[in-house]
Amino acid sequence: MEKIMFVCLGNICRSPMAELVFCDMLKKAGRESEFVVQSSATSDENVWNGVGSPVYPPICKLLQAKGISCVGKRAQVLTKAHGEEFDLLICMDDSNVRNARRIVGEINAHKCVKLLSFAGESGNVADPWSTRDFEMAYADIKRGLDGLLKQL
Repeated sequence: MEKIMFVCLGNICRSPMAELVFCDMLKKAGRESEFVVQSSATSDENVWNGVGSPVYPPICKLLQAKGISCVGKRAQVLTKAHGEEFDLLICMDDSNVRNARRIVGEINAHKCVKLLSFAGESGNVADPWSTRDFEMAYADIKRGLDGLLKQL
């Protein structure tokens, strides 16, 4: 069973969107039993006293319009143990890759890759928290996920 962790800064926008959309894609492809999929943050800013924030409301609204629920998804922080447990740590941008590699350590740093590399691109998925362009983030994430699914 392949274990995939999607990673962004706060785990309330991009990485949970990638997690939830990818799980939906796997379900539609009849491949959900082949994978364990989660998402996490390189920062602890959205986790207080061990309780993570829910997915950012504009992301939930966008996903709900596509038939994907955010119910129950809460932010969690990437840990060194995740680096041991997961086969791939798929990051949204260069900063996420650097921070994830620092967190999981040198022995698992090779598992940290950018999502858009699966679409044959070197770019980043821009953070809609600051750009406010949720549709663009979704389009970039979906393009990366389409490439990822083809490779797995």
